[in-house]
Amino acid sequence: MNHEKTILITGGAGYVGSHTCKAVSEAGYLPVTYDNLSRGHDWSVKWGPLEVGDIRDKDRLDEVIRTYHPIAVMHFAAFAYVGESTEKPGLYYDNNVSGSINLIETVRRHDIRYFIFSSSCATYGDPEQIPITENHPLRPINPYGESKLMVERILRDYHAAGQFHTAVLRYFNAAGADPQLETGECHDPETHLIPTILKVATGENAALEIHGDDYDTGDGTCIRDFVHVTDLASGHVKALDYIRDRKDAITVNLGTGNGYTVNEVVRMSESISNRPVARSIGNRRPGDAPVLVASADRAKQMLNWEPKFSDLNTIISTAWRWEQRLKPYRNSADDD
Repeated sequence: MNHEKTILITGGAGYVGSHTCKAVSEAGYLPVTYDNLSRGHDWSVKWGPLEVGDIRDKDRLDEVIRTYHPIAVMHFAAFAYVGESTEKPGLYYDNNVSGSINLIETVRRHDIRYFIFSSSCATYGDPEQIPITENHPLRPINPYGESKLMVERILRDYHAAGQFHTAVLRYFNAAGADPQLETGECHDPETHLIPTILKVATGENAALEIHGDDYDTGDGTCIRDFVHVTDLASGHVKALDYIRDRKDAITVNLGTGNGYTVNEVVRMSESISNRPVARSIGNRRPGDAPVLVASADRAKQMLNWEPKFSDLNTIISTAWRWEQRLKPYRNSADDD
């Protein structure tokens, strides 16, 4: 085993994690997935070994790191439902923060020098300006966003103390599926917009509830920046290359700079699936900003990262093809 090409990927059996395992493998690394499978799927681990374990389990982490001697860690393992975080904040602070501290300390003890963290635009809270740059004030409005920001600050302090070099990647709306359909999105419950729409198109759900149509946008529905999960995955490889080369710490948005309304996404989904999507109008959700669109300039300038799959047609087309293929996995689906 070439330890110089091994990367430990926590949460590698999940949605973004599994796509990143594929990208890491294609870049010549060996991805070692470390996942407790509480919200991930063993069938999505295809490009390297699966080691079942929890990030809060120091002994198990030690065992896996001693076995594989990774040069870097990509940290995806986290609970990621905003609504659940407001109902069960302790769950989120225990797993997302305490678990991350345990992982970070373990990484330090084993002298692993590179750490890439899966963060979120939820760290920004309600935006003061659009597009949102990395220098926007950080004011999360839910425990999920708070948990991500806490880990960002912990990593900043470890880097300042000379422990390791870090890349913090703030995602906007991850969407789509692997173009070769080797992995894709499989959540239960499903809260993301595009798969929720497609479940109506397949007849699995009766109607899509749109949370508010009276926002100050072109058609009254929220605007979001959708980035294809394969593009997110490539961003992690580029971020690793950057911090290995520069021995530095970076914080970068991964978004496209383009926004689409909910109604635009519904119409595109109807066109691609050739099926109608019934919809109803519900109340606004607390904390939903009218517009969330990234400034992607830093990622382009620093990482030479250019999204290749993030036009809305490609995002929905790959998601629709994956949705058609997903049924064999239904019975094995846990919360992802």
